[in-house]
Amino acid sequence: MSAGDLGPVLFAYDGSDLARLAIEEAGRQLEPGRNAVVLTVWREFAVGFVPPPGVTFDAAATDEVRKAAEETAAQGASMAQAAGFRAQSLAVKGAPTWKGIARVADDRDASLIVLGTHGKSGLTGIFLGSVAAAVAEHSGRTVLIVHRRA
Repeated sequence: MSAGDLGPVLFAYDGSDLARLAIEEAGRQLEPGRNAVVLTVWREFAVGFVPPPGVTFDAAATDEVRKAAEETAAQGASMAQAAGFRAQSLAVKGAPTWKGIARVADDRDASLIVLGTHGKSGLTGIFLGSVAAAVAEHSGRTVLIVHRRA
């Protein structure tokens, strides 16, 4: 099966260093030329992503948060293109974040979901949860979880 026969790779991209690392690692691990969707999931107030440098917004203003999320996703798509993917960006409103990721993966028939993990464990992990763990647990799709390098 060639890369063109597979569904797109879905990158869950929140603008963090770990999300950047996940794109870079997928670029090393996967065949170049794959279609990809770089997704930023957002919500008001606790927005769920890190905007690109110089992008400011009011976290209570839906239009401003959506626009910043779109810019964040576009930044990630640019990185994915540099890593060898044919990438497009997408920003969607969703809570919790893992549900937004799983829904888009299903909608786009993604062959693989790629995301970074903060690797929280113990009490921090119990109380904060983990988007990566929830996606892996609840999605029927293959998930590549990239950890921070030691």
